[in-house]
Amino acid sequence: MAGPVERFFTRLHVLMFRTSRGRLGARLGHVEQVLLTTWGRRSGKPRTTPVAGTPGGDGLIVVASNNGKAPNPARYLNLVAEPRVSVERGGRRSPALARVLTGAEREDAWRKAVANNPGFAGYAQRTEREIPVIRLDPVAGDAPR
Repeated sequence: MAGPVERFFTRLHVLMFRTSRGRLGARLGHVEQVLLTTWGRRSGKPRTTPVAGTPGGDGLIVVASNNGKAPNPARYLNLVAEPRVSVERGGRRSPALARVLTGAEREDAWRKAVANNPGFAGYAQRTEREIPVIRLDPVAGDAPR
């Protein structure tokens, strides 16, 4: 679970990103940051988190690294329970469908994500769990909720 300092900086990042329409907070170094909105599996409330996005075909690849901590992050548990998510890139918000990758597809996406953000490899070394890799595929229509 995120502590108060982490929650504060997450909220600040989201506020900066949205206020600037993606001009601020859209990159950390060379790595694109997107806002991923999932819906709480218990509360049903929207939960928005900045995450590193790696282009993958028509969609994005995101990693549920939780900075190498033992449990999966809440956003991962939320998108497993409700795979309809919202993604904000720049000033645009779009609906997407989240799909947890497995097997060779996961390995290929993991290699792309690590090439884009080498920090993921360090996170994998710090935890015993297999870090989930998720593909966010765009869908037609409005962003959910």
